[in-house]
Amino acid sequence: MGDEQDDKPLTTWEMLHSVLAAAFGVQSGKNRSRDFSRGKPRQFIILGVLFTACFVLLIAGIVQLVLYFSGV
Repeated sequence: MGDEQDDKPLTTWEMLHSVLAAAFGVQSGKNRSRDFSRGKPRQFIILGVLFTACFVLLIAGIVQLVLYFSGV
């Protein structure tokens, strides 16, 4: 049974969870080893870049909102 799970590629949810956990520095060793054995680097790179872009846009939006309400 465990061998079947080890051969399956990661689901989108598993990859997203791993990217978010790694971004905040709370990735577990078990999940990290799972990612290296079952994940494809290209998928993690794409998700990482998308997460970073969304994070930067979110922060920029919050700054713009604060500046707008502060009257600057």
